[in-house]
Amino acid sequence: MSKGMKPGQHVIVSLRRMIASGELQDGERIAEIPTAEALGVSRMPVRTALRALEQEGLVVKLGNRGYAVRGPSAVEIESAVEVRGVLEGLAARRLAVRGLSPREERAFEQCLTAGDALFAKGYLSDRDLEGFHAYNLAFHEQLVRASGNGAIEIALARNNLLPFASAAALALDWEDGREAEFEHLRKAHAQHRAVLAAILAGDADLAESIMRSHAQAATGSARVFEGLGLGNPNIAPAKESR
Repeated sequence: MSKGMKPGQHVIVSLRRMIASGELQDGERIAEIPTAEALGVSRMPVRTALRALEQEGLVVKLGNRGYAVRGPSAVEIESAVEVRGVLEGLAARRLAVRGLSPREERAFEQCLTAGDALFAKGYLSDRDLEGFHAYNLAFHEQLVRASGNGAIEIALARNNLLPFASAAALALDWEDGREAEFEHLRKAHAQHRAVLAAILAGDADLAESIMRSHAQAATGSARVFEGLGLGNPNIAPAKESR
């Protein structure tokens, strides 16, 4: 296990990557003890991660025999991510149309300042990956909550049960592709900045467009999903508000 990374987060990111890449095949059984040994952790983080992945639709419970991979198809992932983009895009549009209160603007800026600090030194450590996970989830939750539309929150909660649909469902090649993943996550942060700028400018079309684009590539880099044949391009450069 990488030093500085909490065992639970390390395990869940690793297992997501292995499922996304096809290293773990559809129907393959995941046993707690061998998995814990391979990842250098105790059984508890593996057990916790498998329960979380079951909620994401990536594994299924085999009674008392552990879990098996439920390998998602490219179409299944793309469909779920597309829905997330529509819903979060709608949230961004609503905020751009009505504007932010001073309190909401300060809350967004405080969140994004935490993101700025993560990327300021030009690389991410294992502890920083923990920080990005928390910051990224906070930004998305704040965007949806501030929209004031409870139906968006409910629909997203349901959609998050599908494979790689949630903003929290990062699948990263952290061990072998750290530099590329840093750039991928940095671009994700730049899009957070860009959507806030569009909201503050009252540009509803741009705010919605950025969030839709952001959802399409926010789960992980293209190389992680190559085994599924998923067209998951890197995040497009953030646009400036008009």
